Amino acid sequence: MRNAIFLGALSCSLLTGCLSGGKQETTSDSQPNIIFIMSDDHAYQAISAYGHDLNHTPNIDRLANEGVLFNKGFVTNSICAPSRAVMLTGKHSFVNGKVDNMLPFDWNQDNFAKQLQKVGYQTAMVGKIHLHGLPQGFDYSNVLPGQGQYYNPDFIENGEKKQYHGYCTQITTDIAMDWLDKKRDKDKPFLLLYHQKAPHRTWMPEKKYLDLFKDKTFTPPANFFDDYENRPVAAQHEMGIFEHMDLVYDLKMLDEQGDIQTRYRGAAQGMYERMDAAQKAAWDAHYKPIIADFKARGLEGKELALWKYDRYMKDYLSTIQSVDDGVGQLLDYLDENGLAENTIVVYTSDQGFYLGEHGWFDKRFMYEESFRTPLLMRYPKEIKAGTVTEKLIQNLDFAPTFLDYAGASIPEDIQGESFRKVVSGETDKWRDAIYYTYYEYPGEHNVQRHHGVRTDRYKLIHFYYDSDTWELYDLEKDPSEMNNVYDDPSYAQVRKEMHAKLVEVRAKYGDSDEMDQKHLQRFLKARNVKH
Repeated sequence: MRNAIFLGALSCSLLTGCLSGGKQETTSDSQPNIIFIMSDDHAYQAISAYGHDLNHTPNIDRLANEGVLFNKGFVTNSICAPSRAVMLTGKHSFVNGKVDNMLPFDWNQDNFAKQLQKVGYQTAMVGKIHLHGLPQGFDYSNVLPGQGQYYNPDFIENGEKKQYHGYCTQITTDIAMDWLDKKRDKDKPFLLLYHQKAPHRTWMPEKKYLDLFKDKTFTPPANFFDDYENRPVAAQHEMGIFEHMDLVYDLKMLDEQGDIQTRYRGAAQGMYERMDAAQKAAWDAHYKPIIADFKARGLEGKELALWKYDRYMKDYLSTIQSVDDGVGQLLDYLDENGLAENTIVVYTSDQGFYLGEHGWFDKRFMYEESFRTPLLMRYPKEIKAGTVTEKLIQNLDFAPTFLDYAGASIPEDIQGESFRKVVSGETDKWRDAIYYTYYEYPGEHNVQRHHGVRTDRYKLIHFYYDSDTWELYDLEKDPSEMNNVYDDPSYAQVRKEMHAKLVEVRAKYGDSDEMDQKHLQRFLKARNVKH
């Protein structure tokens, strides 16, 4: 009987498309569907396809196994809202105007979704976008306000705010799946932006994954206790796991007695109070023993630093497991409904993230762990399974690439380039350098303003505003960026060439010192800061 039920369900799925109301779609030789999956702060180190052995992400890994893995995917500005603005517009932050998390984003400007609408696509955005205002270019939107909440979150559906009960990652997946299955016009090609809040701070795991890493102790990176020798700007950070990670807000040490008082305890209490009784019961069953053990041990110094790192990793990686589940649901739907062959699926993050490297969490710096982002892509019609590319790809390139696949014209003012022919193997020609900017200073985490250029081997960074500091790294010899060789005489020629390359890329994209000052004044005015 059990086998009969299984075979019946399988036949229904494969032959009649049960999930889509009895209508199975077929592949098309025309415009491909596009599903763009973006998580928030997902480090490439935390995707098992990249080989770091921290966790297992079988569903995200499928995109690499069945498509292409990008080993050198990067962002142009490693902070949430600006990264998303670059993704939408195909233009650097200093061009689209969204240089930091605070200044407004102009939805009236062009974006690739608007262009896809013009060539017949039905478009939807679901989940986190972190850009204030009603999304433009989308026939349907259901997005989180601001950063969103992990438990019982609010969403804004086509401009109307409502609260959903449950866990944010699963809710976001459910909304995306509902649009795919029930709300879209199945006679049109579609674009779906499916964007998860997780694994953004404060890393609150789903109930089923609270104990996922209970029996594992994480070993920190080799440079966890970095002393920042010869890197004075890095030493000024406020993103250290030991020094700055909040015991209550970040690490869930919200004790009933109130013995652990921290700066963000009130915010942590507010997140806890969003939960219903059943959610609180599961949460307490997991965290109360951890809190009691922590209080009893009285950790200090190095032992406390290592304990905080381990707790951080357990929570952070647990939230990613729910993200991976959602990717699996979506890929299964495509398979079951005859959509896999003609659907482009991209998985990325709005930037990378530090998982203890240099002793840090968060992002912002141009150092590799936050500058580099995971990027995996599947399109069976054009991309050979198991492809790996070392080309320097940036989030600047998504807009023109999607327009290229859709057969739409690419506006001349888009600054990115289509990597379609690169991943299909049609060409090996590509850029030899990428450009980075960061503006949000003075601000959270105290990362100074800087810009820089990266080639395959070298990286040049210029910190400005409070300092005039240069750093140069040989990424082949020093992949962890521990040795600033800017003043090393043996790198004099490399330094000269990298300075010339920086001038070249700034001119190419239209950036300048005058542009830096313009955005600095906007920033200071918005915050009423004098300098």
